[in-house]
Amino acid sequence: MKRSQVSAPRPVRARMSRQEKRKVLAFFLFISPWLIGYLLFTLGPIIANFVFSFCKYDVVSSPVFIGLDNYREMLGDKLFWQSLKVTGIYTLFFVPLSVAGSFLIAVLLNQKIPLLGLWRTIFYLPVVTSGVAVSLLWMWIFQPTYGLVNVLLHQLFSVQGPGWFFDEQWAIPATIIMGLWGAGSQMLVYLAGLQGIPTMYYEAAEIDGAGAFTRFFHITIPMMTPVIFYNLVVCMINSFQVFTPSFVITQGGPNYATYFYVLHLYNNGFKNYRFGYASALASVLFVLILLMTFLIFKWARGWVQGEDR
Repeated sequence: MKRSQVSAPRPVRARMSRQEKRKVLAFFLFISPWLIGYLLFTLGPIIANFVFSFCKYDVVSSPVFIGLDNYREMLGDKLFWQSLKVTGIYTLFFVPLSVAGSFLIAVLLNQKIPLLGLWRTIFYLPVVTSGVAVSLLWMWIFQPTYGLVNVLLHQLFSVQGPGWFFDEQWAIPATIIMGLWGAGSQMLVYLAGLQGIPTMYYEAAEIDGAGAFTRFFHITIPMMTPVIFYNLVVCMINSFQVFTPSFVITQGGPNYATYFYVLHLYNNGFKNYRFGYASALASVLFVLILLMTFLIFKWARGWVQGEDR
């Protein structure tokens, strides 16, 4: 006699009540504007860009599939390597200066000083100012003949100032200085993090005799490492997308000294109407930013404290 095989009972899926169905419907209803916007204006263009990167496309005519030709051409494109070099140099110097500088400003503006609200507004004001207006302002500040910086250098120190944006050696430093002026967004995030540190840590350290520098290096910085990590990632991503200063002030000059990667992408897409090649450049930029973000996440495991990673 065969032993009867008894199958395990299937788990009974609980049916949603009417109220639960309403909650689910309300959730998708309220999230639908963001979801539709994300599909139409973010995910859709990303997929389309990836597809066009394998095509020859000038917008007027239909895309023609050419395989990896755009990527092969990129390897021999001298302007591609120049734009990558310029962007890399800018990122290498701008990111640490911006992250550290905005942190120090936030520490200073977290103290009890007169007109604190006014100072915070002044430092944040460049963030809400148009990028074109900021570029024009700094173009006049760094004007070689009668710009504010060179006039002060001549009047106070009898020093002939450099050509700044019009000098091949000083164009990148001038762009970095201009970028540091807009560190108010990072400063605001740092301020939120600083005000979230429990005061009992400082009080206990002060009772134990710890000085201001000891409290700063052993309490403030360790507690702020998650915020520093966040600003580091955001600043790195933004540094790879610099466009407005080189487009408005120098057009990539002098001698391609400020020929940033996104400007190269723009010129190919919207001046030369080579949208297939521009899409390939955008895809490479996406991979580069993704790779750099991944490396920062791996590196952060050794110094970011207080977070489960």
